[in-house]
Amino acid sequence: MSEKIITPVKEFAELLPQEYKDLVNEGPFFERRNKKDLGTFKELIDEHPHCAGCGVALGVRLSLAALPTPEDTLVIGTPGCSFFGLAQAAVHYSNTAFGNQNAVASGLKRMLKIRFPDQHKDVVVMVGDGAIADIGLDLTLHSWFRREKIATIMLDNEVYGNTGGQESGMSKQGQAFNMAPTGKKFPKVPIYDIAKISGCVYAVRVTVASPQKLMRAIRNSILIAREVGPTYVQIYTPCPTNLKFPSDQTIKVAKEAEKDYYAYEEFVTQEAADYLKDYES
Repeated sequence: MSEKIITPVKEFAELLPQEYKDLVNEGPFFERRNKKDLGTFKELIDEHPHCAGCGVALGVRLSLAALPTPEDTLVIGTPGCSFFGLAQAAVHYSNTAFGNQNAVASGLKRMLKIRFPDQHKDVVVMVGDGAIADIGLDLTLHSWFRREKIATIMLDNEVYGNTGGQESGMSKQGQAFNMAPTGKKFPKVPIYDIAKISGCVYAVRVTVASPQKLMRAIRNSILIAREVGPTYVQIYTPCPTNLKFPSDQTIKVAKEAEKDYYAYEEFVTQEAADYLKDYES
């Protein structure tokens, strides 16, 4: 893709805030990035409206930096904490009605395949736990059943954070919140395990405390989804505001989770593994 599609028309270029100009001039386009490159390019505006220490904001940053070809990537989101940063990121972004993201992504992927038959146009769902595990579960599963070639990324902060602190299906059993003072009564919905038996050819469970593993998972999931089938990455992005821990302890909380219920795990079918091997060679 040429730089034209990410360049503002001259009539509006000077009207844009400097940070948005920087997204174009110093964005992550046309060059492979890695964790060590963070801070040398612009993947998200500095004054995004996430809370201090937000795990979702960190998950978004790492995911955006790991995109194989951000200039040819369309991210599909939905209302929730993830929307705040993604709406101000250096990639094409489309918001949907809450929970509809995988259905919309399926249609857009098919359309882009018709419009650009000889090019890879990556369609990536990047939303929170409520959109995938709760209201959007049916649409998510059916996109996997149909083997839609899209990557689905869950930013799992284990709570409905932007609406005051209700429990979600991904909240830990027993966890109390502002709007769930007696604690959640049932375990986390096992979306990672469901993905493995619902058509996903690649799935990873990871936390923001392991950025190298996280970025590798994002890149692999998008590459595999181009040709093989649906993929899923579940990222633990702890919420200091609703889990009531200091905002500078996000990584520490994620590391503790890695020792317990959020240990790193990767699932890959033989077809997906072979595709990755051939791609790298």
